[in-house]
Amino acid sequence: MKHLRLLFVVLFILPLARASDPAAPATPSKPLIAVLNAYPPEMDAMVKEFGLDDPRFAQKSIKGFRFFRGEVEGKDVLVVETGMSLVNAAMALQLTLDHFPITHVLFAGVAGGIDPALHVGDVVIPERWAYHSEAAYFNPDGKGGFVVADYFKQKYPNFGMMFPDDVVSTRAGQDKFTRVPTFPADPALLEVARKAIAKLGPVKGEKSGRVLTIDVGGTGVTGPVFLDNAEYRKFVFKVWQARCLDMETTAYAHVCYTNGIPFLAVRALSDLAGGQEGKNVIDDHESTSSVNAVRVLRAILREL
Repeated sequence: MKHLRLLFVVLFILPLARASDPAAPATPSKPLIAVLNAYPPEMDAMVKEFGLDDPRFAQKSIKGFRFFRGEVEGKDVLVVETGMSLVNAAMALQLTLDHFPITHVLFAGVAGGIDPALHVGDVVIPERWAYHSEAAYFNPDGKGGFVVADYFKQKYPNFGMMFPDDVVSTRAGQDKFTRVPTFPADPALLEVARKAIAKLGPVKGEKSGRVLTIDVGGTGVTGPVFLDNAEYRKFVFKVWQARCLDMETTAYAHVCYTNGIPFLAVRALSDLAGGQEGKNVIDDHESTSSVNAVRVLRAILREL
């Protein structure tokens, strides 16, 4: 009888312990749209535009990542500050998907402009995302070329010793890793974005005063590099016809691809990734460009 009483106590207390564990999965609830940002100016823009500091947003922390649950434009959202870099982006998003009933993933933030037709403040919503820094680095051969390993099958032009390559990925329904050149934004969300932008009408930049380009389409690229180099910028545009470059988005798209979750990213240009004359202007524009991106994302939420 003593053993039965002990078993009853253990079975009663264990669920309570799990429920109080901040790392334990959340109790299932109504579906949520995950809204991501990566670093302080982007988070500040969401605090300002969404009112995240209002008590109507419930706050939670899991493994140090902050989550804000509430309503924006009539939609139930979970705002997540992922932190900068590919690793933080992937880790935070997978944590989000494991703990909350997420139906869609949206991102708003800043990026460096790669497309020469774009300017600081413009907003791009790419249709696909690639890694620009998945690569092999080879020794020079002393004859103007490089000693390329036998395993390597070159698909893209190289930038000196840097030979880009596709990443490998897997997902439900696959039994092995396959090469994935680009990870897609969700077609339905892209169409929603087009409708939302059409309803916005002309938007003027806060600092420039010019009408901003707000455009859907093309390719965005991501890598573990803050790019501020004109020659590499030209290379990235030549190889991927990239419109913008950042340090997180392809990781988000990759995680969503593996989990089968619709994804869309809004990036406003805070700088030209080395295409400017003189010093990079990101410090002067990251806050206003973050607001540009968040306002476009808000219009997309409104249209959903």
